[in-house]
Amino acid sequence: MSFLQVSQDSHFPLQNLPYGVFSTSVNPRHRIGVAIGEHVLDLCGISEFFTGPVMSQRNAALQEPTLNAFMGLGREAWKETRDTLQRILSSNEGILRDNSNLQSRCLIPQNQVEMHLPALIGDYTDFYSSKNHATNVGTMFRGKENALMPNWVHLPVGYHGRASSVVISGTPVRRPLGQTRSDDTKPPVFGPCKLLDFELEMAFFCGPGNNLGEPITIEKAQEHIFGMVIMNDWSARDIQKWEYVPLGPFLGKNFATTISPWVVTMDALQDFAIANPVQEPTPLPYLQHTDPYTFDVNLEVSLNCENIERPVTICTTNFKNMYWTPKQQLVHHTVTGCNVRPGDLMGSGTISGETPDSYGSMLELSWKGTKPLDLGEGVTRKFLQDGDEVIMTGYCQGNGYRVGFGECRGKILPATNVQ
Repeated sequence: MSFLQVSQDSHFPLQNLPYGVFSTSVNPRHRIGVAIGEHVLDLCGISEFFTGPVMSQRNAALQEPTLNAFMGLGREAWKETRDTLQRILSSNEGILRDNSNLQSRCLIPQNQVEMHLPALIGDYTDFYSSKNHATNVGTMFRGKENALMPNWVHLPVGYHGRASSVVISGTPVRRPLGQTRSDDTKPPVFGPCKLLDFELEMAFFCGPGNNLGEPITIEKAQEHIFGMVIMNDWSARDIQKWEYVPLGPFLGKNFATTISPWVVTMDALQDFAIANPVQEPTPLPYLQHTDPYTFDVNLEVSLNCENIERPVTICTTNFKNMYWTPKQQLVHHTVTGCNVRPGDLMGSGTISGETPDSYGSMLELSWKGTKPLDLGEGVTRKFLQDGDEVIMTGYCQGNGYRVGFGECRGKILPATNVQ
């Protein structure tokens, strides 16, 4: 237990200690912090506590304005830092508990901080790894018999996204403009997206990179994965439908991707690892691993609309519904020799369960707009409208504690008036 009071339903107990980047009105400098209960521990003020054999020589990485340098140090440094933090925040250790002056400098209420992107994201890749989601979407557009493309069960399908438009939770998202073609007998038109959607995903940040031309093997993949966030990969369905042939997503996906601010480490998630899904047919050898690397993370999406009293839960699902694991995603990504770097972001793809209430997008929840979603109070939605706010959250349930991710939220602003 921590010497700080942490409720059982808090996302940030001593068992979690996720990393983020924050600032305050008093000190606008971006710096690295750790969430503990209702507080943020400013790591800049406690550098003298990192006296282990690794971090005593490398604690400058914790003074940086992003997590990139720390992510690049690798698992030995991550574990030593986590062990140190758990020790100094525990109820049995007085080094911080009994120093009120140090507490006043280094422990800041979360409601007094502004969160920023945790890393400089050099590259962003999005996968398509939920079999339920891929089957649903394929059924809508190609029919049940041809729902999955022939390659889907043989490799983690993905595409390269736009890193510059990844934003932190709370950043408003402006409805995108683009070309659409709702009538196949007529030319395309230009204007605001009419079928704006969310996609419930999780994403992992890469740790140490690999050299160009040297793939990461499945045996080494865990050494290169730092931690995870919740992600909303916003989607302009009508823009995407017109543009995606033959090269895939472009403007339909590049306008915004929202992530939660706290990066939950793989060490914190390890207690919630569960057996990997059965994969038929068996993947090729370079993708095979038997160690559990799927995680039991409860996920929820709520929609807050201007005409309803409070947010309405519209999706409840779990990360364990993924077919391809993060290890397999990373290994396949680099099998060509592609080099990844610390801070690169890898999205899971939309996470959907087997039942309609567990579908991770409006496209599925409204079944391509044919079944409007009833939010109560006379409000329905097929897709997202201006003023709607999407709120995603998730946590792993332990025995008397939770390891959570906080919130990933974004509110939709009207499109720019461009003729």
